[in-house]
Amino acid sequence: MKVIASSIRKGNIIEREDGNLYVVLSAESFHPGKGTPTTQIDMRGLATGVKTTDRYKTTEQVERAHVEDREHDFLYNDAEGYHFMNNETFEQLTLTEDLIGDQAAYLQEGMKVILSIFNELAVGIQLPPRVTFEISETEPAMKGQTASSSYKPAILTNGARIMVPPHISAGTRVVVNTEDGSYVERAKD
Repeated sequence: MKVIASSIRKGNIIEREDGNLYVVLSAESFHPGKGTPTTQIDMRGLATGVKTTDRYKTTEQVERAHVEDREHDFLYNDAEGYHFMNNETFEQLTLTEDLIGDQAAYLQEGMKVILSIFNELAVGIQLPPRVTFEISETEPAMKGQTASSSYKPAILTNGARIMVPPHISAGTRVVVNTEDGSYVERAKD
C-alpha cells in the first residue's frame, strides 16, 4: 500500500525498493523556509537488523508493507523475551528485546499494545501514547524556583530517568509520553 512519506510514523513497517522490510525507528519532517519539505526516516531491517536512514520529499510515495495490527496484552518478560497474549484467540507471542528496543522500559503487566503481524510473525510494537508511573526518587524542591522555567531530574519506578517540574516529589504518580520519555502531567488517579 503506497502512502505519502510524511504520514509514516514510528513502528510502521515499510518495504524499500530492494524488497526488504524495515521497521521505522523515527520519522521526522523538515520544513525549510526555502525549498522542498522533506521527511527523514530512520529504520532497521527486519531480516538483517542493520539500521539505515532515508530522506524523501514529504509528498513522495513510500510502500507501506501489508501488516495486520492486532491488540495484545503484555504478560511478562523473562530470559526468552517479552510475552504477549491475543485476547480473542488466547494465542501467545514472544518478542525479542531487539524488536522492542528502548520501549521495554514502559511496558507494564496487563498493558494493551498493538503488535504488527507479518506472515504470522510479530515485526513491530506500538505502545499506548501515554503511561503512568510513580516517581521513586527526585531532588527536593528548592525555595524560589519557578514552576514554569526549571525542571529537575527524577527516577521512575521502572528505572527510567525523566525531567519533572520542581513541585513533583517522590511517590507522586506522573504521566509519561512513551515516544520521547518526557513528563506530560501529574496523574489524576
